Amino acid sequence: MSYRYNKLWKILIDKEMNKVELRDAAGITSATLAKLSKNQNVSMEILGRICGTLECDIGDIVEYVRDAEKEYLYEKK
Repeated sequence: MSYRYNKLWKILIDKEMNKVELRDAAGITSATLAKLSKNQNVSMEILGRICGTLECDIGDIVEYVRDAEKEYLYEKK
């Protein structure tokens, strides 16, 4: 299972905020920001802090991506 944070970057653009400003405002580390940039897993606590900072819901910043195999089995049913 994997996740994408493309929606997060779009919100930052809309709010005219850069990644460093988000990092500082949400109190997250550069390493966590790098994980987000690489679409790697981060904790719910981190996502909650980001949502609090941006005044949005988790679904506004995270997209779940099904694995190809799971998608194949899902479509076959």
